[in-house]
Amino acid sequence: MPLSFHRHTLPNSLTLVAEVNPDAHTAGVGFFVKTGSRDETAELMGVSHFLEHMMFKGTARRSADDVNREFDEIGADYNAYTSQETTVYYAHVLPEFIPRATDLLADMMRPALRADDFNVEKKVILEEIGMYEDRPQWRLQDQVVESFYEGHTLGHRVLGTASTVQALTPEQMRGYFDQRYGPDNIVVAAAGRIDFDALVRDVEKLTASWSPRRSARAYREPAFAPRELGMADPKVNRHYVCMMCPAPSAQDPRRYAARILCDVLGDSDGSRLYWALIDPGLADEADLSFIPQDQTGAYTAFVSCDEERAAAVEKRLLDTLDGYAAGIDPAELERAKNKLATSTTLQGENPGGRMRTLGNQWMYNPEYHPLEHELKQIMAVTVGDLRDLLKAFPFTPRTVVRLGPKG
Repeated sequence: MPLSFHRHTLPNSLTLVAEVNPDAHTAGVGFFVKTGSRDETAELMGVSHFLEHMMFKGTARRSADDVNREFDEIGADYNAYTSQETTVYYAHVLPEFIPRATDLLADMMRPALRADDFNVEKKVILEEIGMYEDRPQWRLQDQVVESFYEGHTLGHRVLGTASTVQALTPEQMRGYFDQRYGPDNIVVAAAGRIDFDALVRDVEKLTASWSPRRSARAYREPAFAPRELGMADPKVNRHYVCMMCPAPSAQDPRRYAARILCDVLGDSDGSRLYWALIDPGLADEADLSFIPQDQTGAYTAFVSCDEERAAAVEKRLLDTLDGYAAGIDPAELERAKNKLATSTTLQGENPGGRMRTLGNQWMYNPEYHPLEHELKQIMAVTVGDLRDLLKAFPFTPRTVVRLGPKG
């Protein structure tokens, strides 16, 4: 039987979307909340991620042990994550367990937020921050994002800082939750063998008491400018460079060309940066990635090498990016398109992956794009599209942050 798309908005403004596949053997359901570190004040930096942890600590109906036990009882592949822009809670199960998984997730969306749990979990978050601060790559990533989005909330760290998390109170978290977790800021996405009418009935019953909060995201355009920063740490024995520059947004049709461009230039195997830096042994890591975001976007390049090669490696990295427009190879483009189409299809054939794709798409573009549409957009990218993309987003202005024994 063919796939079918369904959408329904409840009286409280919560939206449900689903791609139903009667032939699937599993099903996935997730609650996608349009909130992340970009929606926090500087004082509350890290509260979105901290709150994600607290959602597993129990509700009025369930203890933390109950939540984990019940997910285990239905054999769920379940998890949650927080980004700059979204917080997502999901479960991938056998179709007969979708009602129980939905009940669990909906109940979690109204957490107890007990002060005792808050104080215990705060220690866990602080340990997590400390662990990441001990990793040079993560320190570098946090710094380059903060510098690139200087003065903008997109520069907020998802984990927050030790000082902001330490200062957070249960009352502040409850206030943030009340503001951002209204039904008008949540999408329930599902995929696989789903009874959509039953899902709507279940979710409507489970969320009947939820009231809209009118918590629309505040949009402010980042002010991009050339920036450079050196960080010295005598404890590291490698030199790291991270570069960020503007790229298409998640709403921009040029996002497909940007994904392909990053595969051609910065994939971990067989890309331009691989042959320029890794294959000759100049660097041990070199990549370029595309980060599409709400109304904006960025490219991020990363390289690590011996300290004595730092200047030469950075020059070759930037020369490779800047010189690509003069030598676009149609054969490289075709290989990248085929590779991206394959990975997109593999994810799309999995109901859990398809559910996450559908939910994330709806956060940015509230319209249905079947897998076939995505593949068509990928395969339609031309050399001319890449040239136009590079004219509009020429890897400038860029922020470059270096970390090494000498900075």
